Amino acid sequence: MAGETSLATLLRSMSPQLNAGDYVFCTLRDGKLPADLEIIGSFREQEGLTVILERSHAEKAGFSFDYIAAWITLNVHSALEAVGLTAAFATALGNAGISCNVIAGYYHDHLFVGQSHAQRAMQVLRDLAANGE
Repeated sequence: MAGETSLATLLRSMSPQLNAGDYVFCTLRDGKLPADLEIIGSFREQEGLTVILERSHAEKAGFSFDYIAAWITLNVHSALEAVGLTAAFATALGNAGISCNVIAGYYHDHLFVGQSHAQRAMQVLRDLAANGE
């Protein structure tokens, strides 16, 4: 099933959803993921394995972190080759003074914003969808 590529359609249809919980980014320098650790996402970098997980799981595992995020999912099936969606929401959030870390999944884009900015970010995204630009 192919994802949407029309920027206007993507913006109108993005339907942001705030997922419950606090999320953190941690690094595992040895690159080894404990078998019982439930992660949201990961990315291998030269310095180690970056993992995104619920704060409580990171604390239980004894991992350090310095950024507590809220997780927002854009509930539109965006094609991986779609042009402009990331730029549009990143610009809107940036104009509101909200930093954003983006993970593109096969079906959806996932945004991690500072937990204290979650509700404001949701409003910015809803406004962007309503205006379609």
